[in-house]
Amino acid sequence: MSDRTMARQVLLFIWFLSLSSALGQVSYSIPEEMAKGSLVGNIAQDLGLDLKRLKSGKARIYTGDSAEYIELNKERGVLLIKERIDREALCGQKTPCALHLQIILENPMEWYSVTVEVTDVNDHSPFFKRAEMRFRISESAVTGAVFVLERAMDLDVGTNGLQTYLLKPTDNFLLKLQAQADGSKLVEMVLQKPLDREKQEHLSLVLTAIDGGDPQLSGTAQIHITVLDVNDNAPVFTHKIYKANIIENAVKGTVVTTVSASDLDEGSNGKVKYAITNTLDNVPELFEINETNGDVRVTGNVDYEKARHYQIHVQASDDGGLTDSCKIDVDVIDINDNKPLINIMSKLTTLSENSNPGTVVTMINVQDPDAGENGQIYCSINKNIPFTLKSTNNNFFSLVTDGDLDRERESEYNISVTCSDEGVPSLSSSVTLSLQISDVNDNAPVFEKSSYEASVQENNTPGLSIFTVRARDADFNQNARVSYILEDSSVNGVPVSSLVSVSADSGVIRAVRSFDYEQIKDFQFRVKAQDGGSPPLSSNVSVKIIIQDQNDNAPQVLYPVQSAASVVAEIVPRSADVGYLVTKVVAVDVDSGQNAWLSYKLHKATDRALFEVGLQNGEIRTVRQVTDKDAVKQRLTVVVEDNGQPSRSATVNVNVAVADSFPEVLSEFTDFTHDKEYNDNLTFYLVLALAVVSFLFIVSIIAILSVKCYRWRRERMFYKSGGNLPVIPYYPPLYADVGGTGTLQHVYNYEVCRTTDSRKSDLKYVRPCSESIISLDTSGTHTLTHAQRERLNFDDCDDQQKPPSGDWRFTQNQRPGPSGAAATPEVAVGTGPWPNPPTEAEQLQALMAAANEVSEATNTLAPGTMGLSTRYSPQFTLQHVPDYRQNVYIPGSTATLTSNQQQPQQALPPPQVAAAAQPEPPKAAQTPASKKKSTKKEKK
Repeated sequence: MSDRTMARQVLLFIWFLSLSSALGQVSYSIPEEMAKGSLVGNIAQDLGLDLKRLKSGKARIYTGDSAEYIELNKERGVLLIKERIDREALCGQKTPCALHLQIILENPMEWYSVTVEVTDVNDHSPFFKRAEMRFRISESAVTGAVFVLERAMDLDVGTNGLQTYLLKPTDNFLLKLQAQADGSKLVEMVLQKPLDREKQEHLSLVLTAIDGGDPQLSGTAQIHITVLDVNDNAPVFTHKIYKANIIENAVKGTVVTTVSASDLDEGSNGKVKYAITNTLDNVPELFEINETNGDVRVTGNVDYEKARHYQIHVQASDDGGLTDSCKIDVDVIDINDNKPLINIMSKLTTLSENSNPGTVVTMINVQDPDAGENGQIYCSINKNIPFTLKSTNNNFFSLVTDGDLDRERESEYNISVTCSDEGVPSLSSSVTLSLQISDVNDNAPVFEKSSYEASVQENNTPGLSIFTVRARDADFNQNARVSYILEDSSVNGVPVSSLVSVSADSGVIRAVRSFDYEQIKDFQFRVKAQDGGSPPLSSNVSVKIIIQDQNDNAPQVLYPVQSAASVVAEIVPRSADVGYLVTKVVAVDVDSGQNAWLSYKLHKATDRALFEVGLQNGEIRTVRQVTDKDAVKQRLTVVVEDNGQPSRSATVNVNVAVADSFPEVLSEFTDFTHDKEYNDNLTFYLVLALAVVSFLFIVSIIAILSVKCYRWRRERMFYKSGGNLPVIPYYPPLYADVGGTGTLQHVYNYEVCRTTDSRKSDLKYVRPCSESIISLDTSGTHTLTHAQRERLNFDDCDDQQKPPSGDWRFTQNQRPGPSGAAATPEVAVGTGPWPNPPTEAEQLQALMAAANEVSEATNTLAPGTMGLSTRYSPQFTLQHVPDYRQNVYIPGSTATLTSNQQQPQQALPPPQVAAAAQPEPPKAAQTPASKKKSTKKEKK
């Protein structure tokens, strides 16, 4: 290549560059056949881009379906030749020849159009398709006859293309060039000198085609001319130019048009033949002509997108060698036979859910090679998605966000882009874009329940899994990874972390230690669920743990107290009736529910037939009458059992002494101490306690005897006073009334009414059969010896009294005190004498009877009260006590005054004997003193 040519190309490059800058795009001009790696241009400088932007934006070249001849060097910001460019292969005869490419940048998305014009170099010589051309020319051809020669082809364009022809020799013919409308030249050979077959029958000429390159290149073809005999008329076409239209994709054999030529000669010289003479294009491959009738038909695939117009050159020749030519202009009519072609220029595969509306997701280029309405494109996407399609340039579209994205609602979008043309019928194509929505931490964990409640058995093993709390996080991956945290709090002053723990990964709540229902029944705490996002989000929930009771505590016996230091014995009198309450076993169980339900059973007993234990209340009662044959020392083993599974129990030993007096019990009491082995110190204390008790007992006996002596002397003083003193009712302060609120339901008062002249009184108590005296005021008791009681006591059920005195037998209305307070109409009130004073023997008899009753009351008091705990109030010891107001003997008389109407006690003879007795004297009038006495007794 010469220096002048290079200078022209440089100037042309500068001109294109300035023109491109003016149009707002970058254009370059390069010659073809440049070596690989050659510089095209500094794109970064020309676009005003930084090299860092090219790297961070992942700059690349988009060329569509075209071959990539240009590459981008992001390190230098320049465009380089990637593949050798052959302008003739790329563009053919099309000028100018340019490469159109786009520079694509990301983050944010940008694109720039770049045009690279490829200029031609003279690298191809002109050539002829046929190296030889043959003509048969009649010798009668006149001067000026024209013969069309085959045109040469030069793949170069412009000045490097075909420029002129040379014909040698020029003795008979001259070369004539005619410019065509398409810029080509029609080559004709003109006869300038008549031929003379006789002189020269064959002529050989050389046709040379020359281009305008520097240096010039050329190609040659041989012309062989055969001189014929006379044929002086050439064929003539009816039209020099024919016009025709054909639909693309026309079926093979379709007639395009018909040409016609006439020859005035006759015979073989007038027979015309037609032929297509196109040599520069592919017309001979697409069309053919019938050489006899001139019909032009389709033989190939006519494609509007490849060529919209065809020129068919037809030559008519006769047998004499004369020819004529015409041209057929064929216009191809487009049909909608191409779908829109969708090209993805750039796209994102993932998009954050917090992306702002208007974020570019994908850039699309759509092409339709059809023309007119068939090439008009309309694109759309599926509805009800937060995206829209915007047209940024001709056939360029951008898919952008059109609303808020929520990965929890939709984590993936399959966006279908459909592009349709406006042809009839319309053709369309579509592409599906898959877009993943990346997660951001915008959702806090949510527990499955608003609060949790669980139970665990007490005495659990540490580390026991109680239950599991679960929280869900609608986010994804790390943002959805939930960790569980036990919030700091305290339960009864103890950190909750010392009670339970929470697994950070699984939410399993485990017991840190063993729980005791008796110490803590339930507790609450809060668990926080926190995700792994940044910043993390959290929520909490209340958890309540209920401790379930287990039967882990045996019953505890509160009474009787089991002590190795002393022996407690319950005393049962031998006169105890059936159902007599001996004692009550009191036990508790610190467990709850049915584990604390206690039942009592008699496990062992000296005599099982004598005692029974209440199943629910633990009361030990007699089941039969106590007899003299029963052993004094009875030992009962009571089992207290709860209702748990499995049940637990405790045993208690109850010592029972069957005796009527404390000394009798005491003699047997010491035997209990030998049931167990005690140490020496304990034995010493027991002996010391027994000595102290014995001393106090002796002192009490001496005190009682002293009181008795004192009272006896006072009675003697009253007796010596003589005189009949008026009878004044006397109410001793004995037997205070107490309310019966315990297990023993009967409460009694026992009063003895005596006159002031006691020495002359005869008093006797008659007690019911099989009843015991429980309480008696010690201030008025006199203890007798056992021999005296045996001598003075009569049979309990059949007391024999001396016959009543006829002077002192009164009716019920005549008897003084509460029993005879009410008067009857039989005797006038206030009449009747007082009885005579009793004899001294009668007084002694009454005194002994009173002493006997006092002694029995004293003996009964000890068995009924000994061994009871402070749980029982004094009123609980009063059981089955007879009312001693029932029977009162008038001093000096055998008559009995009865005030208890429900249980009349009478020691008088039978009714028959009483009826035979003398009539009762009139009843004495009621004195004010007796009325006062009656009122006081009613109050009591």
